[in-house]
Amino acid sequence: MVDLSGQYKKLKSQIDEAIHDVIDSTAFINGPAVKSFQKHLEEYLHVKHVITCGNGTDALQLALMALDLQPGDEVITTSFTFIATVEVIALLKLTPVLVDVLPDTYNIDPEAVKRAVTSRTKAIIPVHLFGQTADMQQIMEIARKYNLFVVEDTAQALGADFTNLETGKTEKAGTIGTIGCTSFFPSKNLGAYGDGGAVFTNDDTLAEKLRILANHGMKVRYHHDFVGINSRLDTLQAAVLDVKLPHLDEYAAVRQKAAAFYDRIFSECKKIKTPATASFTSHVYHQYTMVLQDVDRKALMDYLAKRDIASAVYYPVPLHLQKAYCDERYGEGDFPVTEALSRSVMSLPIHTEMTTEIQGAIAGAVLEFMHKNE
Repeated sequence: MVDLSGQYKKLKSQIDEAIHDVIDSTAFINGPAVKSFQKHLEEYLHVKHVITCGNGTDALQLALMALDLQPGDEVITTSFTFIATVEVIALLKLTPVLVDVLPDTYNIDPEAVKRAVTSRTKAIIPVHLFGQTADMQQIMEIARKYNLFVVEDTAQALGADFTNLETGKTEKAGTIGTIGCTSFFPSKNLGAYGDGGAVFTNDDTLAEKLRILANHGMKVRYHHDFVGINSRLDTLQAAVLDVKLPHLDEYAAVRQKAAAFYDRIFSECKKIKTPATASFTSHVYHQYTMVLQDVDRKALMDYLAKRDIASAVYYPVPLHLQKAYCDERYGEGDFPVTEALSRSVMSLPIHTEMTTEIQGAIAGAVLEFMHKNE
């Protein structure tokens, strides 16, 4: 699904030098590269504070911990996302409130969010799925109306731009709500060579608390003001990310070009619905996810696999139907769009090393399967 080796070879000398610098310094924890990367990411996102941490799941957990939510408080999010989004809500003994998504963008449905708000609601976690932002204009209007926190899960959309269509103001994904969260898992658009994550905010008080929470609840050494966790970005990973960050927009442009190629090739195939991009957002295509219509998905994936072509399903089981999250409030049929997507979506390879030859072979195999099974 990604070609990390090819990407590394293009930056090999810079990355090798950055890694050797860390090893030579032996500053493996909170070394200079961590501070450098945080500063550069702040500049890129136009946000006051970036606090790096161990991984994207920790980023979400730290965000919710910093908001002083209490057990039983409700947090609204989508049922069509990776498990980490709801996992941290449950771990903190908060109450996840799941809602459906929009059929075209696969992102959280603002109207469903409105209907889900109760007196116990304290926060919304919109997930910027597959590379484009949720409708943050509507989400923020709901948050202001009901005095709710907004924690943006931008693990798949770092670098995407959101434009408020009323004001014309453009902001980076993850910098619009109360706190933004991201992941630097190796396959992400900005990926480390191991785990990593970050939270970002323009709130000085929250930023200070986030730093303390990520450091065992400690500001002064061995003096613990909060119950915190141990979550930090490795200096080696920060060094790698600092080399790759200046290329993030370039990576997005390559992915956008690859997506346009797929769109064009599949435009005449009635059995494929290509991904749509909302008018208020750019799309950085962490995944190229299409909807199959009257197609045996497993058979298609098997057909591709026999030709050494990767494919994946994000996500085959909605959160409300996961065994670990069974809840009497929800059942099969409650979120029809989410459930339909889980049965029909399929993602094709999309990455920074794509060529038209590679894509042509992938798309050709997909269309060949379609023709054989008409």
